[in-house]
Parts: sequence; structure tokens; C-alpha cells
Amino acid sequence: MTRICVFFQMHIKKLCCHLPLSYTCSFPIAQVSKCEALCSRWCLITSHKLYSSVYDPNEKTFEKLLIANRGEIACRVIKTCKKMGIKTVAIHSDVDANAVHVKMADESVCVGPAPTSKSYLNMDAIMEVIRKTRAQAVHPGYGFLSENKEFARRLASQGVTFIGPDTHAIQAMGDKIESKLLAKNAKVNTIPGFDGVVKDADEAVRIAREIGYPVMIKASAGGGGKGMRIAWDDEETREGFRFSSQEAASSFGDDRLLIEKFIDNPRHIEIQILADKHGNALWLNERECSIQRRNQKVVEEAPSTFLDPETRRAMGEQAVALAKAVKYSSAGTVEFLVDSSKNFYFLEMNTRLQVEHPVTECITGLDLVQEMIRVAKGYPLRHKQADIPINGWAVECRVYAEDPYKSFGLPSIGKLSQYQEPLHVPSVRVDSGIQQGSDISIYYDPMISKLITYGSNRAEALKRMEEALDNYVIRGVAHNISLLREVIIHPRFVQGDISTKFLPEVYPDGFKGHKLTDLERRELLATAASLYVAEQLRSQRFLGTPRIPIAKSKRRSWELSVRLGDGIYPVAVSKDGSSFSVEVDGMKLNVTSEWNLASPLLSVTIDGTQRTIQRISRNASGETSIQFLGTVYKLQILTKVAAELSKYMPEKAEEDTSSILRSPMPGTVVAVSVKPGDTVSEGQEICVIEAMKMQNSMIAAKTGKVKAVHCKAADTVGEGDLLVELE
Repeated sequence: MTRICVFFQMHIKKLCCHLPLSYTCSFPIAQVSKCEALCSRWCLITSHKLYSSVYDPNEKTFEKLLIANRGEIACRVIKTCKKMGIKTVAIHSDVDANAVHVKMADESVCVGPAPTSKSYLNMDAIMEVIRKTRAQAVHPGYGFLSENKEFARRLASQGVTFIGPDTHAIQAMGDKIESKLLAKNAKVNTIPGFDGVVKDADEAVRIAREIGYPVMIKASAGGGGKGMRIAWDDEETREGFRFSSQEAASSFGDDRLLIEKFIDNPRHIEIQILADKHGNALWLNERECSIQRRNQKVVEEAPSTFLDPETRRAMGEQAVALAKAVKYSSAGTVEFLVDSSKNFYFLEMNTRLQVEHPVTECITGLDLVQEMIRVAKGYPLRHKQADIPINGWAVECRVYAEDPYKSFGLPSIGKLSQYQEPLHVPSVRVDSGIQQGSDISIYYDPMISKLITYGSNRAEALKRMEEALDNYVIRGVAHNISLLREVIIHPRFVQGDISTKFLPEVYPDGFKGHKLTDLERRELLATAASLYVAEQLRSQRFLGTPRIPIAKSKRRSWELSVRLGDGIYPVAVSKDGSSFSVEVDGMKLNVTSEWNLASPLLSVTIDGTQRTIQRISRNASGETSIQFLGTVYKLQILTKVAAELSKYMPEKAEEDTSSILRSPMPGTVVAVSVKPGDTVSEGQEICVIEAMKMQNSMIAAKTGKVKAVHCKAADTVGEGDLLVELE
């Protein structure tokens, strides 16, 4: 008796399992589990695109699952649930009523207003939704309630399965203080530090002095860089204690802090683990997560360029030992700091799915969400450690609604007026929870998506990432694509010479965008001039015919003046069929394109070099913005006559900002430290603004007397809003 092997019949082409849909398995029904293991292992070895589609519809899990989260991770969970035939319930705040995850789910219920404490962290409301919808299980995603032991306990008391570890493991590993003690007992390398809860700022200073500066102050609960500060002296320790405790309370409902030695210039490398309820545990290789800003990851990759097989195995075995010590079951991540000599130290364990899990899925072929659901239902793992491959290379860039020119990324809000993911680029995966028309608000994390590329080796994966970033269309908010692109092409990154201090070391004066070489500058000028001429020619025609039938024959040459930065460049353009010959700096460049001016993306070939550009904006005065090599450049293109007359046009004087403080980002005022008449010193804190769960101290740019205060605690402010005036 035989049956058709169903494990290869779903999404074969998309997920790269190269067997025909009619593949027949000759195993008898009594040996179906062996067939599944064989098929699963074969998929792991051959698949490198997204993750394995191995799924047995006869392996029953849950009929209905609630996702206690939002955005891209909620969408990610729903996709796997659909594959497994599980109905889904989405929860949402009132401002998320039209969110993508709400539309994707089979059911959706509002759990409260926008603030997370009243919606996505509102356990009472979520438990009521579970009761009404009769959901059998809950996947918490990451953040919010994903590592909240009380939430897991309440679910268990109602007979609802938590897709994650049990409350004991969450308590043990979610609490950084307890997890560090357990790690020591499990013979896992740990960082020197204070293993208790820090009571107040004075105790924080005393402990920091005993450990020796620099120290890391961080929240005992949670993760994601929230509630984390580096302190180099007593003053920074006091300030770090205040901000970290406030951020921890806001993000996790737990303001407890710990202090440990800060390892200067380390790499952040983490091990993905997977364990079941039967004592089996695997390590699924590592992820390199060293490119960070404000202790939050920006670019991740798997595997790491730094680890050798012996170090990888040692880290993996220690991670598994720690998981077994607490009888861990589900997917989890053990994070390590690794120094230049490849000594590694336990940092923390995240008892949940990680944001960067897609790169692990790409190189192993496993669907981690599916594995979490199977484990939660009580099934044993289908794989052995020897089954887990490193197949190819994967890179993930976190695309944020942020202005990268401000502290490597301060939040931006707005509506996505135009949005187009680069899915037409080969070997690209985009995990997102937004679409054209979506709002990026001040209430939640500013992540737009996770952009993942993969290839047979690192160079191939990085080249595809570069192409994907060039083809990513985002309008309506500021975004960090320019920073991401510069990171992945930087010589240090390409060589693998990175650490958690990469961004401040490479850009000590802040990120300024791509610095054009002379050749790239000529390419940009030639492209902009050709685009201008192509548009002028199009404006002379209507539905393919001249606007004026008796118009003179078309012009063949144009003399233009192009302003770029502080430079003004004469540019001569002549048309030759569909191409333009452009003279810049005494050199001629041939520019060819289809000149589809209605498309947000424009593929241009310049002397044989293909570039993908985006024209962001233009106006009647000749000003235009073009995204070129990831960075948006502002140019002004004028005819020779118009350029000669432009010198008579007055320019608007720039605002003197030395005596005023404007908000650099949208957010909520947490505290105001001054009042009219107060005297402030340069560098003194004036107010604190919370933006997307991070608190930022606004300081005085000079010494002076406060003339007026235009904000108060709890006010919502926008980018550029006036906060304080000095005399």
C-alpha cells in the first residue's frame, strides 16, 4: 500500500524543492514517518530560497490560532498558518483597523486604542478575544507579550496553547539576571557583572565603579535594544539608569535593571536553537548581527564571516546546553558577544522568534514558525543535528521609516503615498506588514519591512541586496535605504571587518550619504540632464503626435546648467535615436533608457554601466531630486539662458537655530526640565521626547536664558515643532 508523498506538493517552484509534483513515495503507511524525515532532510539540503515546504496535512495541530502581535511578524505567522490549514485571528488597535495583518487573517478584533499599554499589551482584552473566538493557541511574535510569563500562565490556565516555551523557561531565560546565573551553572561563558537587581542610581554608580568602566546598563526583561545604555563615568551611569528604567517600564512593564562589564569593540553573534518537549534540541547555526545603531540591529547575515567550524560548534553546543538546563521547548536564540580572539560570552537568551529569523530559514531550509507550532502541539523534532546544513548565504536589511542623517536614524511618520517592494529581483524575500496607503505612526516600531536576499555565497547575496535596495520604492516617509546600501558596499563590511561599533567608527561625524566619485558625479549629471531633455520632448507631444501640427522640426541639442551641491556644471546634450550623448567636464557619456517617465523606477545604461534610479520629485523651477546609488541628490537643471537670469533671484535666508530648540522627530513629550526665566548651560537637558518606544534627551545648544517653552509633558509633537526659545 502506497500513497502520494504530500511533502513536496505545496509551493514547490517558489520554495525550491526540485522534485515533480507527481513524485510518488514507495514507503508503506507504517513507514510514513521515515518518508517524512527523508523528504524533510532532502529539502533542508537542497532548499536555500525561503524555507522548507515539508508539511503533512495528516499531522493535526490547531484549528484556530490567534496572533498577539501586529505588522510584519503577524503577517509572517499568518502565511505559515495558511500553509498548515490553520485559521487565524488578528488583534489590532483602533489605528490599525486597516492594517495588512488584519486583512490577511480569517478574523480580526479590536483590543483597544493606539497606545500599546491599552491594546497590544492589554492582557484582559486579548484573553476576552481568545474566549470569544475560541482560539486554541496563541503565537506572540516578538516584542509585546512574547516573553511575558504572566501572559503564558494565563493562557495555560484557560487551556490555550502558548506557541513558545513554558512559563518556567520564560521566567528563567527572559530575566537577564536569572538567565546569567543559570548560564554559569550550565558552564556557559558569561560576562563579568552584577547578578542582582539595581535598586537606584546611587547603587548603579557604586556597582559600576566596582566592575570598572565602561559598563552596560540594561533592562532585566525584554530586549531589542530597549532599556539599554553604555556608561563611561558616574554621570552617564546616573543618566543611563534613569532612561533605561523608563524605557524598560514603557516597553516591557518591568523597570528592573542589571549592570555588567561592557566589552569594547565586540561582535554580536547569536545562535538559533530549536527544542521540543521530548528532550531534543538543535542549534541551527549562527547569525552575525554586529551592524547596530542605538543597540538595535540594522543588518544581519547568516552565516558569520568570522566563525570557524570549531568556534561555531562550541557556541552551538553551549547554547543547546543552556536550553536543556531549563528544559526549553520551541524556537529561541542565545546571543553572544565575541571578541577579536573569538572568545565568546553569553549576553542573553530571547525566548521567542527573532526579527532576523529569515536568514536562518534561508540557509537551513526550515520554516521556524511551522516548527514552533509543531513543538507546541507536542510533536518531536523531525531533524537531527547532522541534518542541519549551511546552504549558501543570506543577508537581511531592516528597512525603517527613519532619517539616517539624524543619529543614524530618527523616526519618520507619514502615509506611504507610493510603495513597491523589489520582488521582481531574483532571490529576494520581503517580510512586511504594510502596503501603499499604510500609515507609519508614532505609536509603534518604525520598521517598514525586512529585506532579505540570498545566494550561493556572500558576494552573490550582497550583490542582490544592492540591486534590491536600488529597486525598492518608498514614498511619503523618510527611510534608511541610503544607509543600508552604503553599509553593504563599504570595504570594511565586504571584508567582514565589523563590530558593534561599525557605524560610529565608519561615520564618526554622522552619516552623510554616498560620496560620489568623479565618474559617479558625471554619471549623475548626465542622467539628470538626459531625464530633463526626455521630459521636455515628451511635453511637446500629445498621444504620440505633436501638440502643434505646424511646429518646427525637433531640436537635436541642448545647452544646460546643472547645480549639484555647491557646484554648477555646464552640460551639453544631443539626441541620437533613443540615446543621448552628454558632454560633462569635457567628457562624453552615452546615456540610454526606455525613458518611461511614468514609472517610479528607471533603468539607465551609462557607457555600458546599468544603473537603477528613482526620480523622487521635481518642480517648475528646475529643481529635482534623484535617488542614485541609494542616496537622494538634489539638483537644479536650467537652460543656459535661465541659469544666467537665476543669479538675480533672491534666495531664502536660512533660519538661525542657535537660540531655539525644535523637535528632531515626531513623538511624545515625556518631561520638560525648564521654565521661562531659567538659565541653562550648553549641553543641559531641556526636555525628553519618546519616539516609537525610545526616549531621547533634548539639550541646549548654548548657554542662555529660557524665553519661552512651547510644550509640556504628554504633548504630541511633530518633526520641526518649536519646543523652547532662548533669549
